[in-house]
This record gives sequence, structure tokens and C-alpha cells, in this order.
Amino acid sequence: MRRREFITLLGSAAVTWPLAARAQQATKVTRIGYLGFGPAPAYAKRIEALQAGLRDLGYIEGKNIIIEFRWTERVDQLANFADELVGMNVDLIFAASSTEVEAARQATKTIPIVFATHADPVGLGHVASLPRPGGNITGLTVVLTDLVAKQLEILKEVVPQATRIGILFTPTAPSYRPALQAAEAASEKLGVQLQMVPVQTAEDFDKAFATMAQERVGGCLFAGAPLIFSYRARIAELALKYRLPGMFNNKEHVEAGGLMSYSAGLIASFRRAAIYIDKIIKDAKPADLPVEQASKYELVINLKTANALGLAISPMMLGRADEVIE
Repeated sequence: MRRREFITLLGSAAVTWPLAARAQQATKVTRIGYLGFGPAPAYAKRIEALQAGLRDLGYIEGKNIIIEFRWTERVDQLANFADELVGMNVDLIFAASSTEVEAARQATKTIPIVFATHADPVGLGHVASLPRPGGNITGLTVVLTDLVAKQLEILKEVVPQATRIGILFTPTAPSYRPALQAAEAASEKLGVQLQMVPVQTAEDFDKAFATMAQERVGGCLFAGAPLIFSYRARIAELALKYRLPGMFNNKEHVEAGGLMSYSAGLIASFRRAAIYIDKIIKDAKPADLPVEQASKYELVINLKTANALGLAISPMMLGRADEVIE
């Protein structure tokens, strides 16, 4: 069944203008299509950040901007919603990650597309290069291929006795192949074997964790993907149930009970995406807007979860952490 959820800008209110005043209004109303994969409530903080960024730049819902939200929890429906937004002739499509960008890219070669957390825009051919993206797509990237190697290294430091590490990934995320290749290269240097565990729907998580327990993995790296992010609370529960130390791709996983994350501030990336939207509204071409690569990464550790797992985090590692949740 097709599912839609419309999220209105926080704090906005309907204003009734006198007819004469309306006639004098010359403000152009920009229509933005938001293509979302996952349950909308899971992305509430990120959406609020995007909306806050737009408000800072003077955009008011219903006055000079309208956001058309389209949400689905099935990846095969993304193309339909992308086509629908194109059919509505929106001025711009916001597609946060590579999963949504791929659907939007196939739907249009002319309507600008802005992303906020793309894992590998160059490797997937969504942009020609970071400084000169070309085409109709641009935004912010975390370059997951570089990040995965560092995440695996930190995880190995926390569980030095582990000889086998699980990699939970989503085959429907276009960026999964380069991420797995980066993980394999890093694992050879660290002297650990990898257990690749795919998940395609939320129903796959229980089986995935049971598989990792059976294979006796000493820890797990959770590759960044909308599906894994959307069900972060459930994943944290399963990791605790199976006593599996986990490295995640964003702080929100750790806030939900995951052990630790090493990543860029993805909520901040959503807020900064508003700058790209603003420039394109003001007639800048996506082809000429360099892709912004995250330069600051933070290590966040949930000490409460570590204690529940019976895991001793060294004082040195805790000292390196940018934030420790107790």
C-alpha cells in the first residue's frame, strides 16, 4: 500500500490575507519535493534542522515556500514518488542520501536535486566530481568509503580480542558496494575476518543478529543506510540482547542505545542543505555548486551500554571521545 505523510514546518501558522493585499503580493512561492525513505517520525530531528535552516534564510511555509513530503518504507516505491514529484513540476527535489538520490536521478535530468548525507556521490556517478558536480545534482557528502575504515579501526581497538567482525548492510542502498570494499581493505590491515550480513527490510534484523551470534562475531559495524537508521532503537535492543558491541554511522544510534559512533554531524548537514536550496532558488546551477565534504568527525560513546555489555572502555578511548553518554 502506498504511504504518504505530510510534515508541516514547525511553528508555522495559517494566515489569511485580505484579497486586495494578496493581489499585491509579488513573492514567488517555491515548491520543494522531499523524497523520504523510512518512517517519517524517525527523521524528525533532521527535518527540523532542514526547516530551521530554511527559516534562517527567510523562507516561510505557505508564504514563499511549500514542501511536498513523500514518504515510503519500501525502496521499490521511491521511483513512483519521485515520478509524482516531477509530475507536480516541483522547483527542486531534496533527496537526503544515495538511496533517494538514485530514484530522483532516474526521474529527472533537469529539476535540481539536493542531498545532505550522500555516502559516495562521485563513485556512484551522481556527480562528476566534488568541486564541479555537473548535471542537476549537488549537496553534502560524508564519503563513507573513507569513514568505514576508521570506524572499523576504532571498533577493533575497543574489542581487541575480536577476530571476526560483522558488517550489517543494506543491499538496496546504492553506496553499499564501495562501503564493503573499503571495509574489506581495512580488515586485511587489522587482521580480522568480516561476516557480511545483508538486511533488506525491518523483518530481517532478528535473523541477521542470530546469524552473527552463530558465527561468533566479536563486534559489528553497521553501514550507514536509511533502513538501518530508521530502526535504530530496535537495532540497539538486539545488539544488547546478543551482547554485540556495535559501531554506528551517526550519533542518533548511540542516543538510542547503540555502543558508539564515529561520524560527521548529520543533523547539521541537513541544516546546511538549506544553503544549497537557497542558492538554487536564487538561480544558481547545481552543476556549479561544489559538493561539500564533511571535515569534522566525532566519536560518541554510550558508557551505559558499554557497562550493560560488560565491556571495559579504556580511559584513553574515553579521553578521545567527543561525547560520552552516561
